[in-house]
Amino acid sequence: MNCRTGCGACCIALSISSPIPGMPDGKPAGRHCVHLTSDYRCAIYGRPERPAVCNNLRPAPDICGSDRDEALALLAWLEWATRPEPAATQSGPVQPL
Repeated sequence: MNCRTGCGACCIALSISSPIPGMPDGKPAGRHCVHLTSDYRCAIYGRPERPAVCNNLRPAPDICGSDRDEALALLAWLEWATRPEPAATQSGPVQPL
């Protein structure tokens, strides 16, 4: 499968935890990447400063769906499902009785 022209869902829905040019703190989920062009293409595609997470992401039916809206929904769910658990709700080591 190839990337869908004019989609850019992965550049919006997913978070990027590493710094990227123009976004030194990374990119939060649901926010457009600063390198996403008006026609939903990556301005740094194929360049060395493109984040590894972007380089390693490959289009697939289970994350791209049948159209851009479905891709946004699937990727938003994936982001939610893989988010770190907040520290306040993490269970610590089991304490002996």
